[in-house]
Parts: sequence; structure tokens; C-alpha cells
Amino acid sequence: MSRMLIGAAMAALLAAGAAHAETVAVTADRMIDVETGKVVERPVVLVTDGRITAVGSQDLVRLSSDVKRVDLPGMTLLPGLIDAHVHLDSLAEVGGYNYLQYSDAFWTVVATKNAKDTLNAGFTTVRNVGSSDYSDVGLREAIDAGYVPGPRIVTATYAIGATGGHCDSTFFPPSMEEVGPAVIDSPDEGRKMVRKLHKYGAQVIKICATGGVFSHGDTPGAQQLTLEEMKAIVDEAHMTDMKVAAHAHGASGIRDAILAGVDTIEHVSLVDDEGIRLAKEKGAYFSMDIYNTDYTQAEGRKNGVLEENIRKDAEIGDIQRENFRKAAKAGVKMIFGTDAGIYPHGDNARQFAVMVRYGMSPLQAIQSATVTAAKALDRDKDVGAIAVGRYGDMIAVKGDPLKDVTVLEHVPVVIKGGVVVKDAR
Repeated sequence: MSRMLIGAAMAALLAAGAAHAETVAVTADRMIDVETGKVVERPVVLVTDGRITAVGSQDLVRLSSDVKRVDLPGMTLLPGLIDAHVHLDSLAEVGGYNYLQYSDAFWTVVATKNAKDTLNAGFTTVRNVGSSDYSDVGLREAIDAGYVPGPRIVTATYAIGATGGHCDSTFFPPSMEEVGPAVIDSPDEGRKMVRKLHKYGAQVIKICATGGVFSHGDTPGAQQLTLEEMKAIVDEAHMTDMKVAAHAHGASGIRDAILAGVDTIEHVSLVDDEGIRLAKEKGAYFSMDIYNTDYTQAEGRKNGVLEENIRKDAEIGDIQRENFRKAAKAGVKMIFGTDAGIYPHGDNARQFAVMVRYGMSPLQAIQSATVTAAKALDRDKDVGAIAVGRYGDMIAVKGDPLKDVTVLEHVPVVIKGGVVVKDAR
């Protein structure tokens, strides 16, 4: 649409009285169109009842006096950011067995603070891939109802895993009889678990295809779910219009997850050339958390993280980063996922600089946390771009993130649904 037509559309919108339906006009010096990579000078964005109704130029539109204005002079406007891999009911500062000092309900309460910190960091949408006690569902409900501040949450509830695997409870002796709530050991059990999790609020299914870094007694590269089990879970989830995310460090687990139809592969630390080829062929997305090793190696021991986990993290950290470089260069679709909770919530944007260091342009890194992530999460009609019909979720920063992506680490202004939820100018 031309600038003249955009201006005419905005004028018609205001003349029709849409301003009386709680319309907010957001202006800034410039805006990054994440879909094209172009910089738009002197933009104005109209948000009516939480949704963007028009995007145009300040030079072509005269706003009526009854439109609420949010003027951001000297600032650059971007869509609200998306982190596709967080754990809001976890604390990096409480590692190893230290969590046993707290009651079960403590973690749900802590999640409300983590949600606020995440929103204030500019992340207006997150995918919470694994929680306890369905706390992510309760948190989503409380945020959506306006009782607590936080981002829009795509909820996975419990992560599905095999007996003795990364998503089972493996830190205790047999006398404790600890079993993970979402353990399955056959394709039929996998199907039934998908149905149960969906019943209680899952919007995406998370599986543990391989061992993990922060589990006990396994290795990250070892496959833990069979191809048949993964296929059954994916088929059941897709039948319910849910996407599937697979925790997968090892090459064989990555390959089988892609062959099973998994939508996003998490971590992807030890991916091989075949896994990269399959991801491109099948259209799978990679979500690679390449920042958090810096934090774990610096602070993990102080926080109580076990030596076994510190060692595993150190062993695969650099390998994962080089494989990120290889996958990005090969053209795999990459989304921004940080594993927040392994490092403190609110520091999510520190990963942008690492992504650029390992081969992405600043624009590609920003797209991974906006338009690309929205498509991967099947939320591209709602979030991920400043575009008509999507939620009025925006951030404003000083400087040019296309030249220096670290400016995203300090977000002065956060707008969610057209409402300013943070203004620290």
C-alpha cells in the first residue's frame, strides 16, 4: 500500500469514529519493518482496542484531539520481542538441590516476578516449554485477565519424556519413588499424554527426545524417545492443532524428531550435516540457546548447580555455537529461544549479540525474535510485526539496533496491546 493510501486509510478510520473505541496513536522517529528490513521514518501506529488498525506516516495524517498519543521522539520502534524457549517458574539463582528449601507453591509465585521482568525487558510474547503444577497455565490466565503484568504466554505445561530421561525425575534414590508427571514409554502412552496435557491447558507440546545438560545421570547426546513414540505424539498434537517442540541435543534424536514432524528443535547442540539438511527439507525451525553458557560457567557453582551439570554445559557450549553458525549459514529457519531460567529472567536480550557474533546479521537476529518466531509459534496473525490486525505490542529503543544489536539489552519503553507498561526514558 502506498504512503498516500495508508494516510487516506488512517484518516478514514479516524473520521469513522474509531477513535472513540479507545484508540492510541504511537509515534517515533523511525520504525523497523521486520518483514522487509526497511527503516520507516516518522511512523505513526494506531491501536484500537488492543489491535493495530493502521500504520502510516506522521507527515500524511492529522490526528484528532480525542486520540490518546504516545510520542517517542528520538526513538526507534520495533515489534514486541518473542522468546520461544523460557521457563518462567524457574530461577537460575537456585541451582542443584537448593530448590528443596522451598514449597511447591513458591515457584508459581516466583513466576509472576519473572513474567514482569521478562515483559519489562521488551519480550511481550514467550513460549513456556515446561513447567510444574500447570503453573504456566495459571500464570497465563492471570496475565490475560489483567491481575498480574507479564507477556503473552504459549503454554506447554509438563514436558513429555521417557522413564529415566531428561524429563523424568532422576535426582533421588528409589526409596523416594519420584516419577516425572509426564513420563511415557510407548506410542499409545504418548498419545494419551498429549490428550491429558491439552485437556489441562497445553497450547504446545514439548518432548524430550534426548538427554540433557541439567538432568542427572544421562548424556546430552543420547536419544531417549523412539521415532515411533515421537511420531505418535506429533500426530496427536497436530490433530489438535498444536505445534510440537523437541528438546534435542544429540544428532540421532534431532534427526528422528525432524522425521517425526516436530515443528521446532530446541538446543540442537550436536546437530550433524544430515540434521541440518533435514531441517531445511522439512521446514523445521531451530531454537538454539547460545547465550546461557556464559552465565552458567560464571555463576553456576555459586548458585548450587551440580558439578556434573557444569561439566556437561562446558563440553557442549562451544560446539553448539559453531553448529549455530553452520545452521544459520545453511539457511535453516532460526528462532530466538534462550532457556531463560538457566540464566536470570529479564536478561533475554543478551543472546542477540551472541547470535550476531556467530554469523547472523543484526536484522536476522531481530527477525528470529519477531516475524520468524511468530510463524514458528503459529501466532503470525497476532504478534511478531507492527502490522494491521496484530496486537499493539511494541518496544522503543534509543539508537539503531540494525547497527548495534546490543541496544535491545536496554529497552526504555514497552507497549502491550497499545498500553504503555514501561516507560523508563
